[in-house]
Amino acid sequence: MDLNDIRRYFAEEIRTVANIRSEALLDAFAKVPRERFLGPGPWQIQSDRDENYRTTEDADPRRLYHNILVAIDPGRHLNNGQPSYLAYCIDSLDLAEGDRVLHVGCGVGYYTAIMAEVVGISGQVTGVEIDADLASRARENLAYLKQVKVAHGDGGKFDPGPCNAIFINAGVTHPSAVWLDSLLPGGRLILYLTVAFDDSGSGRGFMLKVKREERYYTARFLYSVSVFHCEGSRDEEANQRLREAFMRGVWGSVQSLRRDGHELSDACWLHGDGFCLSTLPVSENP
Repeated sequence: MDLNDIRRYFAEEIRTVANIRSEALLDAFAKVPRERFLGPGPWQIQSDRDENYRTTEDADPRRLYHNILVAIDPGRHLNNGQPSYLAYCIDSLDLAEGDRVLHVGCGVGYYTAIMAEVVGISGQVTGVEIDADLASRARENLAYLKQVKVAHGDGGKFDPGPCNAIFINAGVTHPSAVWLDSLLPGGRLILYLTVAFDDSGSGRGFMLKVKREERYYTARFLYSVSVFHCEGSRDEEANQRLREAFMRGVWGSVQSLRRDGHELSDACWLHGDGFCLSTLPVSENP
């Protein structure tokens, strides 16, 4: 098989593992060259069963088209994320041609390119990366896609303008107001609410999907996650509140995100500053 066939087989593997619904997303995985974003091999790779890296046998790009983590910076344990998991996250955004997308924590840009292929030339994807070196690499890697731009900065403060979809690919303790404000009616936000248990720079928690319904927001947790922190979008007090909420369990009962001022009640799963994850459906919110 040539490399194009290998990529198509890779996309089908991702479909099976992650139960992907979007044909456009699968086509993107079959088209975007992962090796363009990871530089020349051999590469350091990691499976989901072992935290240790191993070096690929050679520099053949075929080595990259498996459901594996590939090191970007092995010294920091920084990887190009697992394809099946990132595909699931992107699929959950329900992207459509022409959508405007914000990707916070874009790394070297591989998954930014995947989303850019899905929204097409009529859409727009903005990648934001706080690491200056990674932002520079992403900008160079993505230069061939006219519908993509990359910014270096704090994704929790970056104002992308109106968006149909926002993907926060790093762990936060709370949703930033600018993300919620930027969502157009019908807009979708995927973020990772995670708790820091030590000073390792990463945390564990759950993926949250928020959808704006005019002035209301539906919200539901989708899947567990372990990921690096999103610098600038973490707060120690919020970290403690989130830890206590996860310890109480019943995270699956969350149905909405409220932004109105209200008193703490039994329906407040996580009562934060400027937002509340509530067990009430939007129809019962004031």
